[in-house]
Amino acid sequence: MTTESTPADSLSHSQDSTRVQPSLLHNIFLGPQGLRVGWRVLVYVALFRAFIAGLQFGAAHTAPIRAWLTAQPTDVIAVGTLVFSEVILVLSVFIPALIMMKIEKRPFAAYGLPSAEAFGKRFWQGVPFGFAMMSLLVAGIAAFHGYSMEGVSAHGAELLRFGFLYAVGFLLTGFFEEFGFRGYLQYTLGSGIGFWPSAVVLSFLFGYAHLGNPGESKIGAFMAGSFGLLALFSLRRTGSLWFAVGMHAAFDWTETFFYGVPDSGAPAQAYLLKSSFHGPQWLTGGSVGPEGSYVVFGVLVLSGVAIHYMFPARQEAAQGAEIRRS
Repeated sequence: MTTESTPADSLSHSQDSTRVQPSLLHNIFLGPQGLRVGWRVLVYVALFRAFIAGLQFGAAHTAPIRAWLTAQPTDVIAVGTLVFSEVILVLSVFIPALIMMKIEKRPFAAYGLPSAEAFGKRFWQGVPFGFAMMSLLVAGIAAFHGYSMEGVSAHGAELLRFGFLYAVGFLLTGFFEEFGFRGYLQYTLGSGIGFWPSAVVLSFLFGYAHLGNPGESKIGAFMAGSFGLLALFSLRRTGSLWFAVGMHAAFDWTETFFYGVPDSGAPAQAYLLKSSFHGPQWLTGGSVGPEGSYVVFGVLVLSGVAIHYMFPARQEAAQGAEIRRS
């Protein structure tokens, strides 16, 4: 039995034989969803490095800014230096994300900070949560006789001024560290290797980056990485980073300004409460501050349990769908 080919069959066969196959370079750089995950991460990191280098270069070569920064104290967390440096860091993570948003044709909300939730319910849930975390940590150290309160340090207008400026500075810190490690990078890397594998990788890098802080310890850096996992757990449950930003900002503000204890080895320029530590380093954290105390891991576990019950797992799919519509 034989079949006869029609003109249409011949034309289809001709088109198939002449169809251009993707080149090797095309396959290396592009996948079914456009630029491959690894290249997107590298482009974002390269843009981040370029922006931060450019902004820091501009600041260093602007005489008034250079003179002002030089006049800031260097043995404490100077509030002026904190705010200025965090503005540079925030710009350096957000501007590249906006560029990638245009390249990838995605809404910015996909990267974890939907504008519809800006400073809304989730953020204001995170603020008291972060305050409670640090207060529980200090109380835990005090329970083992490692912490004592000795009075009030700042008063009146000075108290209000420094309290406000540290709040601004640590809010910027929350934006930089949460979005920088758990925003664009978490979304992009997670789309390639999965949410939790990406979370572990980025939390390790977050902890490792803290070793660059003067006075930081390995325990303190490990705590920072563990805090990163907690923040990512809140992202998983709430669908956005707004809770984590509020939690992070309040945690640092409460530690540095409210209780007046060292933050990653550095004290504040001015603070509310006079405090002192006494006892073994495993309890007090030593010069690192309470972040270096072993008590912090109990606080992180309790915080994870609290987030688990505050934001049930069944909300995850609904939260994610809501963000994608933003």
